[in-house]
Amino acid sequence: MARIGVFVCHCGENIARTVDIEKLTQEISNISGVVYSNHYRYVCSDPGQKMIRDTIKEHNLTAVVVAACSPLMHEVTFRRAAQEAGLNPYLVEMANIREHCSWVHQDKIRATEKAKEIVKTIIDKIKFARPLQTIQVPITRRALVIGGGVSGIQAALDLAKSGFQVTLIERQPSIGGNMARLSETFPTLDCSQCILTPKMVEVNRHPNIELITYAELEEVSGYVGNFKVKIKKKPRYVIEDLCTGCGDCANVCPVSIPNEFDRGLSWRKAIYIPFPQAVPAVYTLDEKSCLGLNPLACERCSQICTAKAIDYQQKPEIIEREVGAIIVATGYELLPAEQAKEYGWGIHPDIMDGLEFERMLSASGPTNGVVKRPSDGKTPKNVVFIQCVGSRDPARGVPYCSKICCMYTAKHALLYKHKVHDGNAYIFYMDIRAGGKGFEEFVTRVMEEERVLYIRGRASRVIPLNGKLIVQGIDTLSNQKIDIEADLVVLATSIVATHQNGLDSKLKITADQFGFIKEAHPKLRPVETMTAGVFLAGAVQAPKDILESVAQASGAASKVLELFSKGMIEREPIVAQVNEMTCSGCFDCLRICPYGAIQKKEIKDKQGNIIKYVANVNDAVCGGCGACTVNCRNHSMDLFGFTDQEIYSEIIAIA
Repeated sequence: MARIGVFVCHCGENIARTVDIEKLTQEISNISGVVYSNHYRYVCSDPGQKMIRDTIKEHNLTAVVVAACSPLMHEVTFRRAAQEAGLNPYLVEMANIREHCSWVHQDKIRATEKAKEIVKTIIDKIKFARPLQTIQVPITRRALVIGGGVSGIQAALDLAKSGFQVTLIERQPSIGGNMARLSETFPTLDCSQCILTPKMVEVNRHPNIELITYAELEEVSGYVGNFKVKIKKKPRYVIEDLCTGCGDCANVCPVSIPNEFDRGLSWRKAIYIPFPQAVPAVYTLDEKSCLGLNPLACERCSQICTAKAIDYQQKPEIIEREVGAIIVATGYELLPAEQAKEYGWGIHPDIMDGLEFERMLSASGPTNGVVKRPSDGKTPKNVVFIQCVGSRDPARGVPYCSKICCMYTAKHALLYKHKVHDGNAYIFYMDIRAGGKGFEEFVTRVMEEERVLYIRGRASRVIPLNGKLIVQGIDTLSNQKIDIEADLVVLATSIVATHQNGLDSKLKITADQFGFIKEAHPKLRPVETMTAGVFLAGAVQAPKDILESVAQASGAASKVLELFSKGMIEREPIVAQVNEMTCSGCFDCLRICPYGAIQKKEIKDKQGNIIKYVANVNDAVCGGCGACTVNCRNHSMDLFGFTDQEIYSEIIAIA
């Protein structure tokens, strides 16, 4: 006979404002099987958990129902409390009367009645629940970090310094990411290369880090603690161990194309190193821009290479690794130029985006840090910075704020004034968002000390006229139309998600409508995904500055360390089960399983002859999604924690 205890949470006022807690608690006590019913302002608090533990012991409860918020919030909390009192944690269920009731209703009488029905369904369900035991899975104590920007670098170093092996892959020929392009960083104006390059070198030299550049994730299988990954390493046509980085090959190469690292402001050869501080310092032969490899059209690089490092016969290589956890740190890109045509970006050479201006400001950039107009090389005396280009603008870009534009635009204006002392800087802005430590003071310094003119309002368009760029806009504070003759226009364009090449589907993680990877919970699990063992770091999740990206990278690394600190992983036993007696061996479940957890199993007679094949579930791989259960033709598949009997009892409770 079930002895169920029900605990109703006020959730402060979140539930109590709409649901009559006293009445609900009283009516619940009359339901068959309920021997205890009580309410508390915050059941998740320490006193609330103590009340659960004490009640389990005092009333000899066989099951517990907590009527409160979503199970995603505190189910683990309440299960742990019950376990401490000697009750199997899987005999604890939550009735969601916050998100499913109080938050979506205003009529207190009807909301209270609905809350009662919700709780009643869970009470009837738990009557048929059975004690379950966690599944223990061994761990491969090696991590994969995808992306070699500052986030990936930080995460890899944190893990490696803790004594664990790390494989770091980067799709570009060098690690460094977008931070390697920057001149200086706000608000301290540290040299970007000065703080990043030592970390890049450390990654390359650390004995616990395997660095694989010019490579992408090809395939992932397995599960938390035991992933099997295939990495596709693209051919450099240069033998990395032999290349000395002398540059003779680039000197004789007859092909020149725009340098993507410098955002097209300089030229590079078909065989190249992305930038002087690149790690690894190895040349890469760009197959697309080379005169020809199959058949060979030019062998000058090979002929001059004394180290014999050029290998035209290199093929793509598949590298297989077993890892226990994966950190995704693939960074961000900027809004494509075609989405900001009203400002002439991509059409006029003197209109550039923020990363182009960064390269111009950089001492290692195409102009050696000298601010010049790309069209004629002259020093621009009037520079207009336009913020929110594509950001907060669903019609021409994205609806969200790109977060870092206010700060890097202020930095750009300050650095420009330091380099061109008699120059004038104007900034068109919608709002100034400077929420970090020292950020507001930095913007104030730019306004007051550097005398940069901030104009509140969007610029409407940029018109080339007589060698100048006429920036038209409205100052919304004075309600006056403004035309500024600019020599150079810099656009703070939207930060958008990196094109992932199906990375989200390979890892079975979810991207939002803008392509950023979704976290498991925005507040409680900000570095985790819904796929166990896969974590997030940096701007792959949303626009972030360097400080946030590094902090989240260390947070993701700490989650991996937490995972690796145990000899075994304990997984929830919410997995599918097969009734081998009734299984017909159609294997619809095998074909539909998104986790690859279903296998064929031989059933033999006493003589060892195979009688039939049936489905078998690998508990360590099963994600408990239930897809196999609903697709089983003869109901031979069931799901622990959500058996047919439990689900039907819920339906009958409200019928």
